Amino acid sequence: MAIDVRPERTPNPNAMKFTAARQLFNGRLIAKKGDNVDHPLAQKLLELNGVDNIFGYEHFVTVNKTFDADWNDLLPEIEKVFETTSI
Repeated sequence: MAIDVRPERTPNPNAMKFTAARQLFNGRLIAKKGDNVDHPLAQKLLELNGVDNIFGYEHFVTVNKTFDADWNDLLPEIEKVFETTSI
């Protein structure tokens, strides 16, 4: 089942917050590229080229991109992860 999220800009130009209508995480999750996490959504986000790290807590996840990544290229890939990942 697709995860419906609302993307929001943050004061950090390299970070974007995604808020869901349902719980995504049990508590807090912090992970960076190369970490092996036991959460399907987090793992798929970290596998995307251009994602540096994520911070998830209950109904939201903040995705931090690498400095050289472009949100115009990365956002469709992130949205695809939310559309195809079941948690």
